[in-house]
Amino acid sequence: MEAKRIKHYSNFHCTLLVGEGDFSFAACLARTFGSAANMVATSLDSRATLRVNYATSAIDNLETIEGLGGTVLHEVDAHTMSEHPILKHKSFDRIVYNFPHAGFSGPEATLDQIELHRDLVRGFLKNAKKMVTVDGEIHVTHKKAHPYSRWEIKELAEEQGLFLVEEVPFYMWDYEGYVNRRGSGFKCHGTFPVGEASTYKFTKNDHGMNCANALPNLSLADRVESV
Repeated sequence: MEAKRIKHYSNFHCTLLVGEGDFSFAACLARTFGSAANMVATSLDSRATLRVNYATSAIDNLETIEGLGGTVLHEVDAHTMSEHPILKHKSFDRIVYNFPHAGFSGPEATLDQIELHRDLVRGFLKNAKKMVTVDGEIHVTHKKAHPYSRWEIKELAEEQGLFLVEEVPFYMWDYEGYVNRRGSGFKCHGTFPVGEASTYKFTKNDHGMNCANALPNLSLADRVESV
């Protein structure tokens, strides 16, 4: 099979996408690779909720992913995903969470709201560390302007014993068809201004930083651990 890449991702990577909105990011990768056989795309929403929130866009994206052999899972909580019955015996080369957000409980700059967001990211990183391969990467894409800088993504990763591989700028135009949905509130189907943003790449051991771009040879189907 021919290797195909888009930015940090390859069709040879076993990839877990967390917190998808209308699944447009996952669909972008699937179209680029021409296959989603090594991809699991998840959302907190149910399939029925997706239909209500995003109308046909989400359903079209789901059909693209599933039509190219990908796995789609709904109602997956980032805080407990390592215990999900389908995910708990699998490992991944890339675990990706773009623009994590805990929902709107108040103004973004308030301490309580910031702590809700930090707790979401903390729980995600804790679970992702259990699911990523030895030399795999955990990616968090996040806005850098105030008050988002106060989430302190790198410090949250350090708390979980993760190592920063690199921080790279994120640009929407690199991912054709990706739409950054708000995902919460009465304007959940709308987008939000990204501004300056970065993708933070973490690994669970420091020697993994030297192997970050190596392509694995195992398919997702082979990544089932023995219990």
